[in-house]
Amino acid sequence: MITIDPDALSEHDNYKLMIGSIIPRPIAWVTTLTPSGTVNAAPFSYFNIVTANPPLVSISVGRRGGERKDTSRNAAALGEFVVHIPDERNVEAMNRTAATLGPEESELAAAGLTAVPSEAVRVPGIAEAAVRLECRLERIVPLGGTELSPACDLLIGRIVRYHFRDDVYEGGHIDPAALKPVSRLAGTSYATLGGVFQLERP
Repeated sequence: MITIDPDALSEHDNYKLMIGSIIPRPIAWVTTLTPSGTVNAAPFSYFNIVTANPPLVSISVGRRGGERKDTSRNAAALGEFVVHIPDERNVEAMNRTAATLGPEESELAAAGLTAVPSEAVRVPGIAEAAVRLECRLERIVPLGGTELSPACDLLIGRIVRYHFRDDVYEGGHIDPAALKPVSRLAGTSYATLGGVFQLERP
């Protein structure tokens, strides 16, 4: 085994080891709304379930020079956002929403995507996504960096509505083969759903 002390590494080197080791990572494709009504969209692979009671998800949104990104700033201002699960059909469009645009420029429009009204929140969703999770913000936790310049904002969202395309939902279960989710690896690499097997818990 090769043993490395993370304190001896730069932030960039720690980043490379973490994103290369912690794989595959699910992707949260998040829409938010600016105060003026522009729909922003961006993907984040520091994303997972927190608990099912109540249904909470977590998304880590990195900061730039201590400044919040549009997603974090908009979620904090409105208290709402929508999480989508990208799949093989829309992954290229999702990637286009990762472009750096001004806060009043809509990544949805730039990527040729369609906004669809939500039911329980004011933030629109993405019509092309097979899974939409309408969320209310439970809390934002600044983490990392320094007290005056955090490295990220950890968004905790409570799911208040689920939306599933008909072919991926059946009897309270999601069909992963129909969903065809994509996940994040290191660099510019992504993964599709590979072999699936079952193991009973002891």
